Amino acid sequence: MLRRILAASRYIVVIAVFGTFVASVALLVYEAIVVVVGVAYAVWNYSASPKAAKVFAVGLIESVDVFLIAIAAYIISLGLYTLFVDATLPLPRWLEFHDLDDLKTNLVSVVIAVLAVLFLREAMAWNGGYALLAFGAAIALVIAVLTLYLSKGGGTRE
Repeated sequence: MLRRILAASRYIVVIAVFGTFVASVALLVYEAIVVVVGVAYAVWNYSASPKAAKVFAVGLIESVDVFLIAIAAYIISLGLYTLFVDATLPLPRWLEFHDLDDLKTNLVSVVIAVLAVLFLREAMAWNGGYALLAFGAAIALVIAVLTLYLSKGGGTRE
């Protein structure tokens, strides 16, 4: 009896699957609305100045950042579902999960992309101060460590 209870307890992960899926959908819908409103505002208040273009570009880069975070939540949702509930879920080969290391690898890859977009956003908004160099170096260090983590097998135990 205890064995059946423990075997069935894996379905409690559905709570995390549902939560990350809802968070992903909410972020995607919210940010899509932000993009539509931002584009509409840019069209109706057209200004041919370089400063207006830069502000618009930074806004779009920030939207890409939010979309990437939503995608990370979606990947986590899919990964947890396939690992704990139904391993037969049809997914593209690049999105298949066989263990938690596969999920971590996908998540770390998305984090690297989010960090790159974060730096790009700051670089676009840069006003000439020296803080950008320190910020870029910090992000580069984190990306280097995450890349090293991925190249070493993502913590896979042999």
